[in-house]
Amino acid sequence: MAAQLSGVWLNSPAATLAGNVLHSRGSRFPSATVSTAHTSTSTPTIQIVGGKNLGQNGTESSKFSSTLDIDPEEFDWVELEADLYHWTKALRPVQWYPGHIAKTEKELKDQLKLMDVVIEVRDARIPMSTSHPQMGSWLGNRKRIVVLNREDMISTADRNAWANYYARLGTKVVFSNGQLGMGTMKLSRLAKDMSGGVNIKRKAKGLLPRPVRAGIIGYPNVGKSSLINRLLKRRMCPAAPRPGVTRELKWVRFGKDLELLDSPGIIPMRMNDQSAAIKLAICDDIGERSYDFSEVAAILVQILARLPAVGNKALCDRYKIEIDGRDGRTFVQKLALRMFNGDTHQAAFRILSDFRKGKFGWVALERPPKS
Repeated sequence: MAAQLSGVWLNSPAATLAGNVLHSRGSRFPSATVSTAHTSTSTPTIQIVGGKNLGQNGTESSKFSSTLDIDPEEFDWVELEADLYHWTKALRPVQWYPGHIAKTEKELKDQLKLMDVVIEVRDARIPMSTSHPQMGSWLGNRKRIVVLNREDMISTADRNAWANYYARLGTKVVFSNGQLGMGTMKLSRLAKDMSGGVNIKRKAKGLLPRPVRAGIIGYPNVGKSSLINRLLKRRMCPAAPRPGVTRELKWVRFGKDLELLDSPGIIPMRMNDQSAAIKLAICDDIGERSYDFSEVAAILVQILARLPAVGNKALCDRYKIEIDGRDGRTFVQKLALRMFNGDTHQAAFRILSDFRKGKFGWVALERPPKS
């Protein structure tokens, strides 16, 4: 679904991670060493936690005994990615490729030739997972602006981390809230400024000036159409909080000097990176029919239990369940018994909805590499 995970984490789920180097695919994570973590040699389930086995008394090693004791700035995001790889190995693969996307991709490649600047919209909660693995090859040397939409759904620390990361890369980035219009005027000015040379060249050739052409592209349901509607201050493009609403390419005019191309979400035909696919499901950036709610919610519980900004206590306090949230599958089952007469689908839906609505606080599920 999204860019491939940082190379191959392991040769098998039963392998030992001690000293292994994770190779970057470029737009994902750079090489990093993962600390020792052993997995169970028994049949894998989504109860695998932290790349380790739970003991017979349901406890783990003291390293993860209290998430609240971890300094958020020292949290090991690379290790979390490694653990997420383990957890997803036991799940049914997430695959979603609606029929209209293949046609859209072909048309979009043709339209790219007409664009002066490309505006790539990503979900601020999962910027890496909402970056198409072929985007770099499609754009070549074309100017690009990265928009991290839904900035209201991440913390200030998350925002600063990503801002510093893109500054180091020399990439132009705009944080936006497509629902409220925050960041849209800055985006408009930046697109015009980056394409200012277009009409200078046209004038030198004796041609009349024309509007700057900016294509807005990205994954499904990351807020592309909402962003355009806020820029235009009217509803010109269909938008809804679900993937797959926009079905065709559409050029719209913004004032006299900017034209915008709204496009349907584009995703890889095959999602090789299942860690990214799970995060797309968690953030509602992929069709619901492509994944099992109970499996995805179990993974989300295990992620939140690890994050210092949330932690196991917040999960237990919210749902009044005395159980280790790092065992996501059991957590979902217990919640189902307590609140939904044993219906795990409803329990899973509640957990996912609570996260999407910010009931655990606004937190990102990804952080950029530190170097």
